[in-house]
Amino acid sequence: MAITIHPTALVDKQAQLADNVDIGPYTIIEKDVQIGSGTQIGAHCVVGGHTTIGSNNKIYPFVSLGLAPQDKKYAGEPTRLEIGDHNTIRECCTLNIGTIQDQGVTRIGNHNWIMAYVHIAHDCQLASHITIANSTQLAGHVHIDDFVVLGGFTGVHQFCRIGAYSMTSVGTVLLQDLPPYVMADGDPASPRAINTEGLKRRGFDSDAILAIRRAYKTLYRKGLGLEEAKALIQQEALIVEPLKRFSDFLNMFSHRGIIR
Repeated sequence: MAITIHPTALVDKQAQLADNVDIGPYTIIEKDVQIGSGTQIGAHCVVGGHTTIGSNNKIYPFVSLGLAPQDKKYAGEPTRLEIGDHNTIRECCTLNIGTIQDQGVTRIGNHNWIMAYVHIAHDCQLASHITIANSTQLAGHVHIDDFVVLGGFTGVHQFCRIGAYSMTSVGTVLLQDLPPYVMADGDPASPRAINTEGLKRRGFDSDAILAIRRAYKTLYRKGLGLEEAKALIQQEALIVEPLKRFSDFLNMFSHRGIIR
C-alpha cells in the first residue's frame, strides 16, 4: 500500500519510510529516520536523530522522538533510538536518543502501551508488553523487563532496574531496583505484596504463585539480611522455575540496590 503524507508534513527525502506509513499534519521527519510498515504518526510530532521505528506502531499527536538527550555531556554524537513493533505511544510523550556513556541507544521493545506525557530518557532499555501510565518519568539508564505496569506519575531514578511482572501504584518514586513480581508504592517506594492478579492474568498457576509468595516473604518479611535471603531463594530456584528469574535479578549487579 502507498505511503500517506499530509501536505503540511515535512519529511526529509533521505528518511526511509516503508509501505503503508501514515504521517499526520505538521509532523516533521528528519533525514536519519527509518519507519516500518503500517506505522501511523499523528499530527504535530517530531521524529529526529538516528531513530528506527518498527512496524504497526501508533504514535499520537505532539510526540517527540529521537531528539538530543537531556544530558549536559552529550556533544552531538550519532547515538540512536530504536522502537520495535506494535507499540502505542500517546500524546506528548518524549523519548530521547542514547549517549556514548552507555550503549549509545535508547531501546523500546514490542507491544508496549505508553500513555500521555511519559518521558523516557537517554539509554533506557524497555522490553515488551509494558504498560506505563500517564505522566510517568524515567530518568536515564533505566531498565524495565517484560509485563511491567507503572502507575501514573511514577518517577524512576537513573540506573534503576524494574523486574518482570512487577507493578507500581500511582505516584510511586523508585530510587532503587524493583524485583520481579513485586508490587510497590510510596515515596520512596516500599514493597507491599506480590502482583498476584497480574501473575494470574499471565498464566502463572497456583503452585508458581505460592512459591513466589514464599520467596517474597523470605526477602521482605522474615527479618533476614539480604545475602542470607538471596542464598535461600537461590536454593529454592533450583527446584521452582519461576523463582530463577527472581534469584537472577537479586544476584545481578546493581547500581542502586533493591527496595527493602
